Amino acid sequence: MRPVTADMESAFAGFGLPGAPGTDDFWAAVRAPVSVPDGGGGWVTLFLWRGSAASIDFESWSGPVPLRRWGDTDCWYAEVRMPPRLRVTYRFLTGDGAYADPFNPVGAGGDRSVTATPDAPAQPHWPVVGADGVLPLPRTRIRWAGERLGGRRTVRLHPVGGGGPVVLLLDGDDWLYLHPAMTAFDSAVASGEMPPVTLVFLPAKDRAAEFACEPGLWEAVRDELLPLVAESGVPADPDRLVVAGQSLGGLSAMYAALEFPDLVSRVACQSGSFWWTPEAMDLPDPLGGPVGGSIAARLREHPGLSGLRIAFDVGEHETAMLPHCELTESLTERAGATVRVSRSAAGHDRAGWRHALLRDVAWALG
Repeated sequence: MRPVTADMESAFAGFGLPGAPGTDDFWAAVRAPVSVPDGGGGWVTLFLWRGSAASIDFESWSGPVPLRRWGDTDCWYAEVRMPPRLRVTYRFLTGDGAYADPFNPVGAGGDRSVTATPDAPAQPHWPVVGADGVLPLPRTRIRWAGERLGGRRTVRLHPVGGGGPVVLLLDGDDWLYLHPAMTAFDSAVASGEMPPVTLVFLPAKDRAAEFACEPGLWEAVRDELLPLVAESGVPADPDRLVVAGQSLGGLSAMYAALEFPDLVSRVACQSGSFWWTPEAMDLPDPLGGPVGGSIAARLREHPGLSGLRIAFDVGEHETAMLPHCELTESLTERAGATVRVSRSAAGHDRAGWRHALLRDVAWALG
């Protein structure tokens, strides 16, 4: 290891990290990532890794970023330029696997971490959970052996504040095991920001098939799942239903509102995949087809959506998604629905959708 010099002592001082990179004292003091202004309205964020060669894998916002080694030490680093208002999930990729950031206390599952630029809005109801943290699970679970969808799946139920309208969380396992939705909803209801609700965590087995614009999932929810919820003994009102979905789940929620209006009239939709058409997944660029995809085509012919209350949100850094979402939003409002539109400080990333999920479910309930 090369001797410590004055340059090494001040290597990361601009990020508030004194000491020579690679020394025991340096590693003992490290808290990362650290962001500083870039002079142009954005940020430069320092990421650190101790060990062998690695790269940073960001969720949708950026391609992989290789880390550089500091001299012949065990310190690897990257100074990443980030735009204003960004919250992003990331992990470190090495030759033997994927890892959460050991210097970041904010985790998202066992191998991911979450960071945000200093100007990103707070997410007050979402607790800090480390990558090795174990999230609480609802006590009640339903074994759903659905005839319409086939196979078995475990659906968990959680009455918040004593229970109330059903909030159906699509991609439910993500909200159980990656992001602590149960705790966040408990906090939001306790603070008076939404009425009591009953969360239904619906896992997906085959997202591309189940969340396509097909009736099977929603016939199964109507005819099989909601009756099981009503029989579960958990306080719930299945007749007052909010569907919350992201990405392909948002597409499916919007499809249900169009095709099953007696079932779905309240929706919280984050970054809906409104580029979707039956052919899109076979294209070199799935987002390069007709703007608004199949949902826009349906909306242009729809007789009216006066009974629908829907909140749309999309990451402000999702440049390719924005045209599809903007057209869908405007056509939905033109069809008579009550619409709320917002933009999250994120890319296509659950870390950015978390606050919108709580806020928009509360709004959808009115």
